[in-house]
Formats: sequence, C-alpha cells, structure tokens
Amino acid sequence: MGKITVYTKGVSQGDPGPATIGAYIVDEKNNVVKEVSENIGNATDNFAEYMAVLRGLQTVVDLYKEKAKDIEFEFKLSSEFVKKQLVGDSPIIDPGLVPYFIEIHNMQITNALTVTYTLVSKKKNIEANRLVKEAVNI
Repeated sequence: MGKITVYTKGVSQGDPGPATIGAYIVDEKNNVVKEVSENIGNATDNFAEYMAVLRGLQTVVDLYKEKAKDIEFEFKLSSEFVKKQLVGDSPIIDPGLVPYFIEIHNMQITNALTVTYTLVSKKKNIEANRLVKEAVNI
C-alpha cells in the first residue's frame, strides 16, 4: 500500500511544565493525511516526545485499521534521546518512560506494524513544530 511518514514533536515549557505534542502525517506523495495537536498537561520534554510518538501511532492505527499492517511507517523525530531508546540503542533510565515505551512496542506488535524511527533536524520537522505551537494557543 505504500509508505506513511509521521513527523512528531513533544515540548515542555519548564521541563517539567505545561506540555504539548504534534504529529504531522503525510503519504508517499507528501499529501497531508492528518494533523494532531494537543495539550497533554504537565510533563517533561522526554515524556512529551514519547507521547507524540504514541499519539502518532494511535492515529495511524485508527486511520488505517487492518490495512496498517501493509504500510511502511517512518516516524521522524527531532529528539535523538527518544529515537535511540525506541530503536534499542540506549537504555531507558527514567522508569516513568518505561510504560510508554512498552505501549509503543506492544502497539507495533499487536497491529503487525512496520515502523522505522529516524532522527530529523528541527529545520525538517517544521510542521510538527508548528502543531506544537498551535497546541499552546488552543
């Protein structure tokens, strides 16, 4: 069926402090599939980044349902820390993040998703950054 790219971003003002997430989802022709912009309450930057990935995964599963297993999903994150943890290159030291790592992993397995995580510069994550800023103003 093709490839879907999900740009994600999570930000906390204060770390911890009021946090927002954004997920910008496009198809292989760069057509916008869905935009997600939400306040998530008080959180750290790392928690917000995890929540952005989790919300992006939930959104693509909801959108594509059974077809999701036939799609390649590429998640582009600007957080090297979270990307390294999600691909197993770095241990999760904060025990508060472990349940979200497990939920992301289980969602991938349960739905037979093909997911890759790629580090992207902040300049190339413009739309997810925009969505985070929009959530601040909601």
